[in-house]
Amino acid sequence: MKKITAILVFTCLAVALISAAGQSEKKEEGPITLTFWTHEDPNRTTIEERYIAEFTAANPTIKIQRVTQSSTKIIELVQTAFAANQGPDIFNLSIEDEYAYIVNNRVAPVDPKAAGFGSLKEIYDTYIPGVLDPVTLNGNLYGLPLELTNWCIYINKKVFRSAGLDPEKDYPKTWEDMVKVSEKLVIRDGNILIRRGFDFRYPYYLVAFVPMVEQLGGQLISNDGKTAIVNDAAWLKFLTFMKDWGPSGKNLGSPTYKAARSLFNMDNNDIAMATTGLYQQGRIKADNPAFYSSGEWMVVPFPVFKDAVKDVAACYYGHYYMVNAQSSKGKQEAAWKFISYMLKHGEEYLTEVNIVQPTKALLNSPTYKNMPYSDVFTKDMERGHVVYYGASSAKFQKAIRTAVESVMLSGISPEKALATLKAEAQEILDEQ
Repeated sequence: MKKITAILVFTCLAVALISAAGQSEKKEEGPITLTFWTHEDPNRTTIEERYIAEFTAANPTIKIQRVTQSSTKIIELVQTAFAANQGPDIFNLSIEDEYAYIVNNRVAPVDPKAAGFGSLKEIYDTYIPGVLDPVTLNGNLYGLPLELTNWCIYINKKVFRSAGLDPEKDYPKTWEDMVKVSEKLVIRDGNILIRRGFDFRYPYYLVAFVPMVEQLGGQLISNDGKTAIVNDAAWLKFLTFMKDWGPSGKNLGSPTYKAARSLFNMDNNDIAMATTGLYQQGRIKADNPAFYSSGEWMVVPFPVFKDAVKDVAACYYGHYYMVNAQSSKGKQEAAWKFISYMLKHGEEYLTEVNIVQPTKALLNSPTYKNMPYSDVFTKDMERGHVVYYGASSAKFQKAIRTAVESVMLSGISPEKALATLKAEAQEILDEQ
């Protein structure tokens, strides 16, 4: 009797599983809804909503739900969603924030056929050398680049002239110049900065701060990959510079103020210089067409320290579209098909959004070469290198942030901050 009961239970279970599989397979053949998370950019929203409408009209069984958040908030939201196994089907982040999803098997390899390529080799041949290396692991490709970005210095010429400076001649070539020029440009109300000459992109320590250390001969990770925070003297000089820059030093800027990049477009006499990418031009044009057309802004190279031992510009980084490995096979195929459709519009992304999709065709095109100051960005990219990316990129960035903010805001000495940073970074490296 027990044996018969067991057989009946097993049979019922098998039928249930087959039925569920059949329902799942049937569902797979029906309408597919893809969740697509990306960072805010009004210019991208305009064209990508059109791409979605065009794509879904041609593929009526696929729906796209596009959700945007700020570039800093989306990092946290994607991480939280994947931790709960509720990640979006498609997302993009900067590579230093994305790489952990590759090494932890959370994203699916690119499907060349679904993406409209004849082979994986054809994909690599489409892009400039090296740009797909950060999303290649064990012979698999895990992302396609929305953009390749580096940062230079944007200058408001009017603000320079209001302080008696000639922007064409007096723009800062060194970080020491940046201090001197900013001291002439700042306007204060007591200790409050009403106008800043320049301020840093504080959340992005791997992109714009580590290169400053490298200029002085320091490194985040040693060449053999075994030691974190290399060359104490270089890191100490960098941390001392940041302490002197902040509220307890020369009071030229602080992480507590509104981001300089977000103020620059409005031309409200509250910021003279900001670190940002070619994409900023599209945002200036959208936010303040009169300022964009005025000729009152310019772009200059990333500065170096006066006694630099290396000429290093800000790092370049890629935002790569990736697909959730937990999404069904049908959704993955649809996702790569949709991603590929968007990326077929490289020239429109450049002209409307000012972001660079690093294909050989686009970077050799008149459209790119005729963009204002594209030559400055190209030359600085040649001086730079790809941002550090690894399984613990976000942890390293957080550790550097803690060190910088501790000397700028909490009165911690550069020596103590460095000791803490070295210990924490080495622990992070050893745990990888």
